[in-house]
Amino acid sequence: MKHSLLTVTLILFFVSAGAQAQSDYRVLPKDFNADKKQQMMRAYLRGYVHNALDQRLTELEAALVSKKPFIAYQEKRRAALHRSLGEMPERSPLNARVTGVITENGFTIEKILFESQPGFHVTANLYRPGGAGPFPAILHPVGHSENGKSYDSYQRANRLLVQNGFVVLCFDPIGQGERKQLIDKAGKPFHRASHEHQELGVAPILLGRSLGSYMVWDGVRAIDYLCSRPDVDPKRIGCTGNSGGGNLTSYLMAYDERIVEAAPGCFMTTHRRKNESPGPGDAEQNLFAQIRDGFDHPDFMLTRAPQPTLILSATKDFVPIEGAWEAFRQAKRAYTLLGYPERVELIEANEKHGFSQRLREGAVRFFAHWLQGRRIEVFEEDNVPILSDKDLQVTSEGQVLILPDERSMFDLFTDYEKRLSTQRPKLTRKTVRDVTGIRPLSELPEPKVDVMGKKGGYESPQRLLFYPEPGIVLPALYWSQGKAEPVVIAPDKGMNTALKEAIQLNAKGHPVLIVEVRDTGETKTRNWRFFGADYYIAHMLGRCWLGMRTEDLLVCSRWLKDQQQTRSIRLTANGEIGPAAQHAAALEPELISTVYTKNDLTSWRELITYHEAHKHLHNAVQNVLRHYDLPDLKKL
Repeated sequence: MKHSLLTVTLILFFVSAGAQAQSDYRVLPKDFNADKKQQMMRAYLRGYVHNALDQRLTELEAALVSKKPFIAYQEKRRAALHRSLGEMPERSPLNARVTGVITENGFTIEKILFESQPGFHVTANLYRPGGAGPFPAILHPVGHSENGKSYDSYQRANRLLVQNGFVVLCFDPIGQGERKQLIDKAGKPFHRASHEHQELGVAPILLGRSLGSYMVWDGVRAIDYLCSRPDVDPKRIGCTGNSGGGNLTSYLMAYDERIVEAAPGCFMTTHRRKNESPGPGDAEQNLFAQIRDGFDHPDFMLTRAPQPTLILSATKDFVPIEGAWEAFRQAKRAYTLLGYPERVELIEANEKHGFSQRLREGAVRFFAHWLQGRRIEVFEEDNVPILSDKDLQVTSEGQVLILPDERSMFDLFTDYEKRLSTQRPKLTRKTVRDVTGIRPLSELPEPKVDVMGKKGGYESPQRLLFYPEPGIVLPALYWSQGKAEPVVIAPDKGMNTALKEAIQLNAKGHPVLIVEVRDTGETKTRNWRFFGADYYIAHMLGRCWLGMRTEDLLVCSRWLKDQQQTRSIRLTANGEIGPAAQHAAALEPELISTVYTKNDLTSWRELITYHEAHKHLHNAVQNVLRHYDLPDLKKL
């Protein structure tokens, strides 16, 4: 019904549109994609998300019948998490050292520098109570603050914890604080806050990992460091963090069993809620195929049940509070099934997003109960002293990249890619299909095509709408006359940018079809949070954006071939569509005789060290560099 209504609307639009200047062709109504919540790709992906999450809920309901099926559910979700994070590095010497100590009233702050991977340093502050210990310890991964561990509310949380008898290790995440990966010669960062995460997030996808896996490994090694200290009790380790730190807390509490108590803040919700508003988070928050495999936010808690867990949430948060309560209910049912309903709780502060006072106090009470065996009332004092970024600075120059022989994320990416390149098997079309998910032409359905108006000459092309699958519409212009080889043109900036080329080709006798594949031209997504948000939803579904566009090219090329009753067609594409065109030609050489691309990405390997890699996000394919690079397609 929805499809037929859309078709009627579009036909009425064309009837009323009348003649149009050839420099300003448009096929879809001008208000198409105007509603950001109903944009084509958002609406299309929403159905797949809901279907996957509905299946997960059905599976969870069946698992909550008794302990045995629930334990099987836990094991399945743990395996999915490890698979999504990808291969982790090997443990190497931490080479930890203290670069300075600040003495406060009743505690000290040690400035810690350690290597989570060889030559790759982590900057951290360790808050230590007075006395001999051993003390319970809290790992504190922080949110997306520009100054990382030195952020005001994070300092307040650390002080409240150490004043109540906890060792606290608070560290800078990759791309923040003293761990910026993009700095100029003077040591000044190119980007503020966590924008670096978008640039650093592309290479790990190509390598079969996630930026999140690198951050998780930093956290694992931070726990290693805590456990190595004689003043820390390794059997009493907790973890808490807010926002991006809540995300990393969730990863770590499900990944590392040494975390016995955890309190993720301003992160816990559900994918169904979060994908709608505010949308996917930074690159590290979106793991490949996690939604497809039924791993939702609550599963970070369910996989660790019945270990004590506290959800820290905020009423006015942009992280949907409704989803936090839905996640809590699922966890409460699971913990109750296992006989420990009191071990999972939720605090909702009437605040905006942030590690606010009541959440800090609640976290300390929670850890005191489960790690110290104490039931205490904790209230933060007024006028808490806050140290400056420079006071808490671990490195002499304020950035790890200025350290002698320091390795950057780009160095880590390069080394791993070199290792993968030596292990690549011989490339076959089956390998390409397995990696990208591109189906053989014989398995692709015939598209429904709406024809708008009469066939015209080179000055008046026919307007078409292709429906390659439900929920997707592709605008096109068609010059049908000519006896030479037909040509499909796929521009990345819309059909009007290809008019001159199409008219020239048609004048030489070539029938021409300009097609705007999904998320280009008139169906281009209007960014509703940041560039590539819809890509990440597809990524979490295990879907390949490049693969979907390749299939669009194939079904439209086959249609043109059939219309012209010819043996093959020529394909030309530019910019962002170039890699899809290369795949189409490599996989279906009998359909596509020749492919021309220009101004396009020529190698995924180039993105490993490219400082603006996010521009090529839509052409990132999970784990592809384990199997082939774009130049290798020519071998097929």
